[in-house]
Amino acid sequence: MSTESVATSAPSVESEVQRIYDLVQRRQFDEALSAALRLVASYPENRDLLYCIAVCQRYLLQIPEALATLERLELNHPGFSRLYQERGHCYLQLRDAPRAIEAFLRAVNINPALPASWQRLQTLYQLNGDADSERLAAEHVATLARLAPEVITATGYFSDGDLGLAERLIRPYLLKHEHDVEGMRLLARIGIARDVLDDAEILLASVLALAPDYRAARHDYANVLLNRHKHAAAMTELERLLRDDPDNRAFRTTYAAVCVGIGDHERALSVYRKLLVGAPQTAELQHSIAHTLKTLGRRDEAVTAYRAAAAERPSFGDAYWSLANLKTYRFTDDELAAMRSRERSAQIAPADRYHLCFALGKALEDRGEYQESWRYYERGNQLKKSESRFRVEQIERNTRLQQVVCTAAFFAERAGFGCPSPDPIFIVGLPRSGSTLLEQILASHSRVEGTMELADIPRIVLGLQGRQMDSDTPLYPGNLRRLTPADFQQLGEKYIGDTRVYRSDKPQFIDKMPNNFRHVGLIHLMLPNARIIDARREPMACCLGNLKQLFAAGQEFAYGVDDIARYYRTYLELMRHWDQVLPRQVLRVHHEDVVDDLEGSVRRILEYCGLGYEPQCVEFHKTQRSVRTASSEQVRQPIFREGLEQWKHFEPWLGPLKAALGDALDRYRD
Repeated sequence: MSTESVATSAPSVESEVQRIYDLVQRRQFDEALSAALRLVASYPENRDLLYCIAVCQRYLLQIPEALATLERLELNHPGFSRLYQERGHCYLQLRDAPRAIEAFLRAVNINPALPASWQRLQTLYQLNGDADSERLAAEHVATLARLAPEVITATGYFSDGDLGLAERLIRPYLLKHEHDVEGMRLLARIGIARDVLDDAEILLASVLALAPDYRAARHDYANVLLNRHKHAAAMTELERLLRDDPDNRAFRTTYAAVCVGIGDHERALSVYRKLLVGAPQTAELQHSIAHTLKTLGRRDEAVTAYRAAAAERPSFGDAYWSLANLKTYRFTDDELAAMRSRERSAQIAPADRYHLCFALGKALEDRGEYQESWRYYERGNQLKKSESRFRVEQIERNTRLQQVVCTAAFFAERAGFGCPSPDPIFIVGLPRSGSTLLEQILASHSRVEGTMELADIPRIVLGLQGRQMDSDTPLYPGNLRRLTPADFQQLGEKYIGDTRVYRSDKPQFIDKMPNNFRHVGLIHLMLPNARIIDARREPMACCLGNLKQLFAAGQEFAYGVDDIARYYRTYLELMRHWDQVLPRQVLRVHHEDVVDDLEGSVRRILEYCGLGYEPQCVEFHKTQRSVRTASSEQVRQPIFREGLEQWKHFEPWLGPLKAALGDALDRYRD
């Protein structure tokens, strides 16, 4: 039982829920049920109240009422494992063994640390004469019997989404039992859920040092490495896992994701397609296949796979958004009607809802229905922003600190620092600024490798700023002052070494991570001979482009008018600072200039990068390569002017954006 689900309510409500639970523990079911029914009238979706009510009803032999309460609980909290365990108990009362087994299985699939469910399953399988299933359930019962009660309870909290309760229980336990591998793995999984991946990586490495044959922990470790974009290391772990268990579907799925990460899309596609055979549910697999096909430029096949994902799971919002995000797909009337209906459904998950909102915004924009399109874009942004912890003030503070630390004198004192490699070409700026177009132009050159949005610079920054990134006194960029010439040399060499996995034998390569504009100073100190291109676009078009885009990850500044305007303004401010303290180090390329004079812009870019002119750079749309960003289909077409003015279709609703941008509307050309 947890009262964490009402933590945002008044303290008196939380304490009353706890009092009701205490009554249940003392088996005072009548009193507990009366109190819970009174309180649930004011808090009708409260998870723990509904669970208490169902438990009381079962013990009072009100089985139909208990099952009805559990249906209501499932509607609001479908991932709560103990509701299915409780449903299993109800079906046992009704002597309905098949439904009891189904309910208990669903419970343990969500939360494997439910001894009561495994014990009931063992008994039911024994009665049914299913020896294999009985043996499996018995193994789980025995495994749980060997675990500490604190680990079992904390695992239950974790599985039901109560991360705070799980962490508050497992941390003190590990202080006394520091080598308990199950406890360590659980704490790592809590870190993964909270995106504290560096801690999780260290914990899981320690688990594997103690228990090298613990496959589940090694798979967790591989996933952490994947999420930290350490693709080569993740591949090593997956290859070891698959040597021992080549048919494991979870291992093979992660292996395919790692193949995508290192750019081996053909191999990923092969693995995903083999996984389709015998898969009980195919929506996510079809979606992954479609993404891979899109990256490879096989649009029609991608469309077929996205549609298959939506057909498998009709409320799969991301499948519809992915179709819209092709930018060239047009929804049928029937598809549009179905999307509207599902978005209105009270039973749809929040993530599916905002994916559908963005898809509807794009679909209606393509039909010229701009007012309704904007309404869906606004709704999608509001829903997405509501789950974000982004604070633009942190970005503005970082900009001020960069200006204080990274002065002209600071760089003059450190002239000659870093790794001298001339290989990298960084493209920085904001998303939706034309950076993918510049990447495609450069990647069409015979001497340049197009890679992807590499996470290596952000990962280096994370290592420098440590845990104080959200504090009022962050370590970075101030600690750049304390780094030695050897430190910068090592950072630069590490970057070149770590990015080798994404390259072939071409002498130069592109790192198109837009937000690296915040770290131009660090890049220059690490890699003084790297080229840096600032891809810039007119602010209204750029900011609206971000507001219309649902990003796969990150870019949390893009879901609010004020946030995106302030982010754009601080981008201008910081790039102006880099121009002043590192003159002639950054090439600025305005998207509008590329559209107006493609060949002249291409010659200018190639000259800056020290590359000879090659005509295929002007015919960039003919270049066959993998493109993973939202503009993947657009850069496979000739350049067109119409996109420059598309934002004006929404001008009647963009007054607040114009006001928030202020003088940036003019000075972006400075």
